[in-house]
Amino acid sequence: MANIAYCLNSSTIRPAPLMEKIQIAAEAGYEAIELWNDDLTTHQEAGGSLRDVAQALSDRGIAAPTCIAVHGWLGSTGTAHEQAIEEAKRRMQQAVEVGAQYVIASPPMDPFDLSRGGADYRELLEVGAEIGVRPAMEYLGFMKSIYTIDQAWQIVGDADHPDASIIMDPFHILRGGGPIESIAKVPGEKVAIWHWNDAPGGKPFSEQSDADRVLPGDGVGPLREIEQLALAQGYEGYVSLELFNPDLWDQDPIEVANIGMEKMQAYFGD
Repeated sequence: MANIAYCLNSSTIRPAPLMEKIQIAAEAGYEAIELWNDDLTTHQEAGGSLRDVAQALSDRGIAAPTCIAVHGWLGSTGTAHEQAIEEAKRRMQQAVEVGAQYVIASPPMDPFDLSRGGADYRELLEVGAEIGVRPAMEYLGFMKSIYTIDQAWQIVGDADHPDASIIMDPFHILRGGGPIESIAKVPGEKVAIWHWNDAPGGKPFSEQSDADRVLPGDGVGPLREIEQLALAQGYEGYVSLELFNPDLWDQDPIEVANIGMEKMQAYFGD
């Protein structure tokens, strides 16, 4: 059996306050929770400290493997790029303070010259190495820049950096339209984390948005095939329930987390 642990992406229960999200994740049996930089910033601006967050994680015995996310670093130039890197440093420092190993590096909305992606990503990785966190390359199926595994993997290869890694996500694989078989191009040790979710029927994948995501097994995505491909590549680590579904946000967050755990355990050997 693969060494897989279950994680809750805090976006799944977004309306709950930050500290409550941590408590809910622990109560529902998750071993980790993905935290969002915006939540951490809000907590700080309200007078809280990241030391408090780290202590809450420690007290409940759960990890924060990633923080989400850094933006604007890829494809930007001049002052905009300098500002994006400075903001990335701030967010990376937040990640370090809560014990995250990775910070998710998101692509821009608009197309850009893919051939320069490796250099931009390498720069971000070198900044992360100085701070103590590893930026993980993300593809987003509804973006016009990096929306497939193949594009993100090209950037990882072009960066030629030992800390380079990629985020995997069933919804974005389906939404971006790239072949599922591309999962087999990425060694398991180069995957920072697997997000886990499903895509509903009723409208084409190419027309879906984040809000359309549903719990694993509640949609029509080929999750079992995706799971098998991930495990065949030797992936070991966290599989994180990530949804942005307003219907779930209207429900009791502990109930959502509990149901999500049950849905998650239908995969990866449990």
